[in-house]
Amino acid sequence: MQKVFPPPGWHRMDCHLVVMRGAYFLAFFFPANAPMNAPLPLNLTVPATHLTLKDRLDQKVFSALYSRSLVYNTCWEDPAVDCQALHLGPRDTVLVITSAGCNALDYALQGPARIYAVDANPRQNALLELKLAAIRKLGFEDFFAIFGKGFHINFRHLYRQQLRGELSDFARHYWDRRYQWFVSPHGSFYFHGLAGFVARGFRTYFRLRPELAGRIAELFAAGSLEEQRKIYDERIASELWTPVINWVLGRQLTMSLLGVPHPQRRLVQGQHPGGVAGFIRAAIEYVFRELPVHDNYFWRVYLTGSYTRDCCPSYLQEENFLALQGGLADCIEPHSCTVTEFLQGGDEPITRFVMLDHMDWMSSYYPAALNEEWNAIFERAAPGARLLLRSAHANPPFLDWVRAGPGHRPLAEQLNYETELAARLQAEDRVHTYPGFLIAELRSDAGR
Repeated sequence: MQKVFPPPGWHRMDCHLVVMRGAYFLAFFFPANAPMNAPLPLNLTVPATHLTLKDRLDQKVFSALYSRSLVYNTCWEDPAVDCQALHLGPRDTVLVITSAGCNALDYALQGPARIYAVDANPRQNALLELKLAAIRKLGFEDFFAIFGKGFHINFRHLYRQQLRGELSDFARHYWDRRYQWFVSPHGSFYFHGLAGFVARGFRTYFRLRPELAGRIAELFAAGSLEEQRKIYDERIASELWTPVINWVLGRQLTMSLLGVPHPQRRLVQGQHPGGVAGFIRAAIEYVFRELPVHDNYFWRVYLTGSYTRDCCPSYLQEENFLALQGGLADCIEPHSCTVTEFLQGGDEPITRFVMLDHMDWMSSYYPAALNEEWNAIFERAAPGARLLLRSAHANPPFLDWVRAGPGHRPLAEQLNYETELAARLQAEDRVHTYPGFLIAELRSDAGR
């Protein structure tokens, strides 16, 4: 049977990143779209997504852009939540979609046996390779300047003399042409790549509104949640949620320009009484009103273009950097391929799967490939394997119609969903842009 795979970059065109980091300030966005439909196998009954001519034209633009681009310069999934759900131990083998590699490094600090960082976009793995090379070859101060501040005045020399020889052929070719991102006049690596355009938009917006920038700085410096909430309510909210902004965010044209495909747009609209604009506001207000932001490095880097020593991913903390350099990072293996290709290419049991939200996209545009991926998961999963999913829907519909394994059984018959734990951890998530967070453990008879 011929395999059905979408093109590179399909699995990380997340609704949450496009909406939450693009829509806020409107003027700065990057296009994304989803692949065209794959044929449905006979055992699937989910309706196909019908694409208009405009959808198809947008898809052509998407393919041309994402086939040449680094999309994510930092991860936007909270690894503190993940690690509580994964229960990583020294015998675990982990499959994680690479994205920017931050979370693979975070998981490595837990000391698992192996981490397979899989991404169909080789540019994402090129970034992870650069981080791994810098961990092996550089001291902490240089490392933090590069990936904490996003700027090192001597990066060209460090790259040429110490990092370049550690990279694969693809990664070497890629960074040979882009090392200047770390010595950029724009001021930060985090203003580069497709997602970096949005971060650069934040910087430009705050330069035009210095008073608001000052209030944001006060928010991050707040000494208590009560003070933080007061600053947001009294000094920030009214500046963000004007009637014009709400109206524009609610237009289908706006969402199309921001690259949110109609299936995920419908998922959001169907769950929130305020539609897409209401969802965006609710998510933002939860982060800034209900969660302490002093350690929320996700939002800090996109508001400022850099991390601080006290507000950064775990791999950028000196003690953890030294632990990774001392051997913990050696468990990470980058693989540039689809999840299904990777799983079908080996036979070692996998005990942990971190799948992000790519199944949302596959369920609408590549349902046959999604079914094939679930079959591959069950074939490689170790007994009692744990799986994390994120989704634009609180209860992803594909969980009800996917049939996998030799008996084409429903997922509910093969997975134990840990709904209470997922709900508790979802409330703690510092990014908070996924309505759905699923934690599941494979039953003993899964895939049989």
